[in-house]
Amino acid sequence: MLNLFVKTELQRQWVEKLREEGDKFKNNSAKIDQESIFPIENIQDLVDLGYLSITLPQKYGGAGLKTYDMVLVQEILASYDANTALSIGWHLGTIGEIFEKKQWNDTDLDFLAKEIRNGAIVNRSVSEAQTGSPTRGGRPGTKAVKQDGKWVINGRKTFTTASPVLTYFLTSAWIEEKQGIGFFLLHKDLDGLSIDETWNVISMRGTGSHDLVLENVTVDESKLVELPTQKGGGNFSGWLLHIPSTYLGIAQAARDYAVHFANVHSPNSLSGPISELPNVQQHLGEIELELIKARHLLYSVAEAYDDEERRPYLTNEIAAAKHTVTNTSLAIVDKAMRVVGAKSLQLSNPLQRYYRDVRAGLHNPPMDDMTIKKLAVTAIEDDKRNGR
Repeated sequence: MLNLFVKTELQRQWVEKLREEGDKFKNNSAKIDQESIFPIENIQDLVDLGYLSITLPQKYGGAGLKTYDMVLVQEILASYDANTALSIGWHLGTIGEIFEKKQWNDTDLDFLAKEIRNGAIVNRSVSEAQTGSPTRGGRPGTKAVKQDGKWVINGRKTFTTASPVLTYFLTSAWIEEKQGIGFFLLHKDLDGLSIDETWNVISMRGTGSHDLVLENVTVDESKLVELPTQKGGGNFSGWLLHIPSTYLGIAQAARDYAVHFANVHSPNSLSGPISELPNVQQHLGEIELELIKARHLLYSVAEAYDDEERRPYLTNEIAAAKHTVTNTSLAIVDKAMRVVGAKSLQLSNPLQRYYRDVRAGLHNPPMDDMTIKKLAVTAIEDDKRNGR
């Protein structure tokens, strides 16, 4: 089904590269989940493939993949191992957004591009226990204060995905003297920067989304790479579509398992496999239908975002795609488990892992309630403007 969405030779090349790694990544998934370990070997394989720089523009020495391309390869990667996909997805999305918006000066962009080409991994570190998701607009408790011409930063960040391998933490902090939020590029080896291994959850157990602790971390003025804004939140970038692509990949993996199981499972009460039963075919047909709907929405939104002429007309489509795809993926895994039955609850069965992992999508930004409210408000305001 996914071959329908492969449109270019560059996409095809990356799809094939990932498929060559597929069996290895699948074989690692159960251990990653059971032992709650970060998939360092998988990430290193991606580094060796040059995967870290796929969303870096060609001008800066990268592959120049757009959001549509990223969604495609990330969905495939997630069908092999969701922890690996979500972890590296934050890096890919961060890089894509930075070089698209170009809020950094040229010197900083050139520096970051060189670091990425040399294997550096980057993620934003923004969530905090007191503020929750930064997309809700809360002021970070992390603070940056100017002392003797340098920035001194103190605070604690939660949900810092891929923290075991991050080279740089793009960290938000409140700057009192500027009355705004700025982002600092912090190297992992800075004095006062440490990781508190707090990640102990039932979903996405291998993403290493630990706490980042900053105690009098001191950096030069130049490390304030994104100038202060008055508040967090704002419009959602298309690069966030790496999130629903991961959960769609999980749904595809659940579908594949359920279809194969239905074709080979033949209890002695039947003359053939359970795939011949009407109720099983009903579940499988509904799974196929939901996959088609989710995939077409996700890829059409990504395609619209990549078109600079169409992008300004996007309003809530990115958030709606995330909402629809993640909730649909959850329903698909549930249906797959109904096909397989009680065996799907066995710890040795991948479906129970898919079921736990796919639920994490509900807690990735943007949140469902924010999306639904924004859709309603937009409709109401449009009506007021049109004077009907």
